[in-house]
Amino acid sequence: MSRKILITGVAGFLGSHLLDRLIADGQEAIGIDDLSMGRLGNISHHVGGGTPFTFLERDVTDPGAFADLDDDIDCIVHLAAFKIPRYGKTLDTLRVNSKGGENVLELARRLACKCVLASTSDVYGRNPNVPFAETDDLVYGPSTVARWAYAVSKLHDEHLALAYQEAYGFPVTLLRFFGSYGPRHHLSWWGGPQSVFIDAVLDDEEIPIHGDGLQTRSFTYVSDTVAGIAAAIARPEANGEVLNIGSTFEITILELAHTIKRLSGTPGEPRIRLVPYESFAGGKYEDVRRRVPDVTRCQEILGVTAEVGLDEGLLETIAWQREARRAQRDRPE
Repeated sequence: MSRKILITGVAGFLGSHLLDRLIADGQEAIGIDDLSMGRLGNISHHVGGGTPFTFLERDVTDPGAFADLDDDIDCIVHLAAFKIPRYGKTLDTLRVNSKGGENVLELARRLACKCVLASTSDVYGRNPNVPFAETDDLVYGPSTVARWAYAVSKLHDEHLALAYQEAYGFPVTLLRFFGSYGPRHHLSWWGGPQSVFIDAVLDDEEIPIHGDGLQTRSFTYVSDTVAGIAAAIARPEANGEVLNIGSTFEITILELAHTIKRLSGTPGEPRIRLVPYESFAGGKYEDVRRRVPDVTRCQEILGVTAEVGLDEGLLETIAWQREARRAQRDRPE
């Protein structure tokens, strides 16, 4: 069945890949992005070429951004977010996520349509018990540590979405993403450690690793994340649910650096530079030692399992990043 889907953050990493998937599936899409972090180049192949897609350059924190939208939208997928308080911008993180989330939910209330809201594995905080199930406790450090601002802002969105569902009767689905990566990721820490590590390897520079590098993560190739989002849009069984979306393969950050070096095909051993936590965020930073999802509910409710192995996904990502860097160098001043 053809639907009309609104995607916020459409020109970003996940938003642009979701747009590709929806258009390929025969859906109609509207995309909103202020292009502060997203790139028009990520979606240019869908603009002005007969594709059933409309792009609007707007800021989700502005309530007026949604005022003139038609009432025939079937589902809103809210991906726009701000997310790195460790390097400053804590106020932006809290404002963008809280105001943007509320504006999107107000639109869903007005249209009485489904809302799929992107959350994050960060909400589990420093809970030591892995794998994380959706019903597990969420454990945070003190408010004086800005590192928790992103997690708290997305947890606020989760509670707000469920409260809107209860008060106004439209369905919401909350998706907690675990380490999505792949082509079009941002070429900075915003895009995740893999993008920084790939750059360092290709430049034959030291790979900067925060802490001792023994903290673990699970990384999910973008097509697997998008499969989860698409299923959440389509399946009524997902209404009212909080669901982990991710791979269960666990790897240390140090092992990730060595894997990227091996897959890059560049000579020599990786050169690692350990960066003490005390050296950034004003010396107040707390990391999470392990982060792995329990995906039982994702498999049962969405029928989705991560399929792309880490080596396979990283090979695709390294190839894309090589080309992106080349295009960046060749771009006229």
